[in-house]
Amino acid sequence: MPQEVFGMIDSHELKKRDIYLKKLIGFRDTEPVKVITGIRRCGKSSLLKLMVQHLKDTGVLPEQIIEMNFESFDFRGMSADDIYRYVKERIVPGKRMYLFFDELQRIEAWEDAVNAFRVDFDCDIYVTGSNAYLLSSEYSTYLSGRCVEIKMLPLSFREFLDFHGFEVRETQSALGRLRKQVFDKNGERYELREVFDAYMRFGGMPGIADVGLEQEKTLSLFDGIYSTVVIRDILEREKRRGQKQITDPTLLRKIILFLADNIGSSVSIASIGNTLVNEGLLDDGKRKGAPSAHTVQAYVNALLESYFFYEIKRFDIKGKAYLRTLGKYYIVDIGLRNYLLGFRNRDSGHAIENVVYFELLRRGYDVAIGKIGNAEVDFIATTADEKKYIQVTESMMSEDVRKRELAPLQSIRDNYEKIVLSLEPGLDASYDGIKSENLIDWLLRE
Repeated sequence: MPQEVFGMIDSHELKKRDIYLKKLIGFRDTEPVKVITGIRRCGKSSLLKLMVQHLKDTGVLPEQIIEMNFESFDFRGMSADDIYRYVKERIVPGKRMYLFFDELQRIEAWEDAVNAFRVDFDCDIYVTGSNAYLLSSEYSTYLSGRCVEIKMLPLSFREFLDFHGFEVRETQSALGRLRKQVFDKNGERYELREVFDAYMRFGGMPGIADVGLEQEKTLSLFDGIYSTVVIRDILEREKRRGQKQITDPTLLRKIILFLADNIGSSVSIASIGNTLVNEGLLDDGKRKGAPSAHTVQAYVNALLESYFFYEIKRFDIKGKAYLRTLGKYYIVDIGLRNYLLGFRNRDSGHAIENVVYFELLRRGYDVAIGKIGNAEVDFIATTADEKKYIQVTESMMSEDVRKRELAPLQSIRDNYEKIVLSLEPGLDASYDGIKSENLIDWLLRE
């Protein structure tokens, strides 16, 4: 698709993120502190603004709302005591207050201030943070049972269409067949697969809607996200914590590139350092041998804490237990991966797996890899009252692929739903009770 056809969206327009806003509204005026977590630039600040707008629309007065963004120069260098004084001075006596703190993890002892607000004032508190350290066990005693976490992710494919001004419509061919097509705000028509390919290329960071779907324009955006996450949320934070483990920016970048290149592949911590050495990627004349597994684990943990990568565990379906060995990692945004690896079309099978994994998380599932004998099911997705087994593949057109993808599902003896998602499902809608679904149609459904 010619890239120039994609226009820009008015960056001043605050786009709805209904899935998250509904959750926030559902917890409004309840005791727990509402903590919104997720990678930098995934839309947390905008979500706070949407919640503020909702409050005003439902009769809350502006003076009842206090907003503090700790990325702003206005609040630079503040201590927890300073924050407390700032808020206290603005409390309206006899009124319920709504407190919004953006990127609060930058403030040392922030939890003391939050607790004091809960005790001293009639208030409803909303917090964002770009690092899981915000809710780590070190602080769990402060907020135990008193906070609710809302995990925010980059845009789903449905949200991507909305943010970029696309609308999906059913059109009828001359022969009367219905098919879905996509129209932009100028009435230009595209095939659904074309727009999906754009999503697979550029990913779901909301800021891309401000610059348009052009590679050169997106590079600076990804540069900013990458450097902020790596420098501010990993390297600087480790210094603030007094940690000495993460001191090598080069090693950190190499591990990031390794994990990005190996999404959806079984990876052991011990093997990462060895692989980097064996491939000559750490041969800078200074390093003797591979970094220790302990060191690599510290770097990987930091990447997980910053929501850059997510780890998925293996589950033995017959033994009904999680396995300790060989998990997999997926990157939070497929566009970020393409940026890191140079926008090369590579490993598209694992890339669509990556998209499915995060879509399952958005839909509220706990997700694991399924092990059944020597075979593997891509995903087991569970909620309190539901379980699904899901295979993901590019195409089901070949008989060999069908056999390979169906075999693990056929060997599972329970009656839970079994699905194969693919971009080319083939002619059959089901095989022995196993559903074959078009991946894009699945992504478009609620």
